[in-house]
Amino acid sequence: MLALRLDPKIEERLSRLAKKTGRTKSYYAREAILEHLSELEDAYLALHRLKYPAKTHSSEDVKRELDL
Repeated sequence: MLALRLDPKIEERLSRLAKKTGRTKSYYAREAILEHLSELEDAYLALHRLKYPAKTHSSEDVKRELDL
């Protein structure tokens, strides 16, 4: 369960859309979250990687480690 506060203007727009379409406000909130969740996760991961870079290996290091 999730509860969130919206700016009154946004709440009114959401209410009008729900009324016009016969859908619930929850339906549209859920759709908006699902539409953008992957983008938010990707942005967080990118920022995290910039702050904490992963270790990199040269091809020579890998070949040597694998005895190639």
